[in-house]
Amino acid sequence: MKTLCIASLIAGTTALPAAAQSAGEWTVGIGAGSVQPKDDNGTVAGSLDVEVDGNTRPTLTVEYFLRDNVGIELLAATPFQHDVNIKGVGKVGSVKHLPPVLSVNYHWDTGSAFRPYAGIGLNYTSFWGEDTQGALDGADLDLKHSFGLALQAGADWWLNDKSAIRGTLRWIDIDSDVYLNGSKIGEVEIDPIAVQAAYVMKF
Repeated sequence: MKTLCIASLIAGTTALPAAAQSAGEWTVGIGAGSVQPKDDNGTVAGSLDVEVDGNTRPTLTVEYFLRDNVGIELLAATPFQHDVNIKGVGKVGSVKHLPPVLSVNYHWDTGSAFRPYAGIGLNYTSFWGEDTQGALDGADLDLKHSFGLALQAGADWWLNDKSAIRGTLRWIDIDSDVYLNGSKIGEVEIDPIAVQAAYVMKF
């Protein structure tokens, strides 16, 4: 009898609901995201190589399913802050930004608890709070807002019919014109990889 009970428990945990996303449903994901700019972030003032470091912040996603397994998703976050460095010079400032992304996602119906998905969308990145120090101490640094493509791939592991654990990998096209004391000195190509982990609830 004991063996039978254990077998029944195992069967119950492996036969989770299919958790398909149906038209008209919503999901909300609460988690954390890490924005990691690419290695080569461009040059300013003709030949000075720029480096932008990474940052991690809380994130929120809201997705509405237009049809079965097809959803439109908004990614939001608290403000990210990045240090700006010039190779051979060191840290010259910092900047804050918000990179909301609006995507259309397709979720594959695997018939199991594991559900991969992929999406394509648009990103608008707003920069503010530019601060200068070191070699640029006292200068007026200004990074212009950016508009670009965003791609993502991820997967949900459904714990039950209403909640899941999610992992997501995004690439975001973020390029910003850089102005110093009112004059354009170049373009910063951030183009980060963003990694996100979240707890997802379905309504």
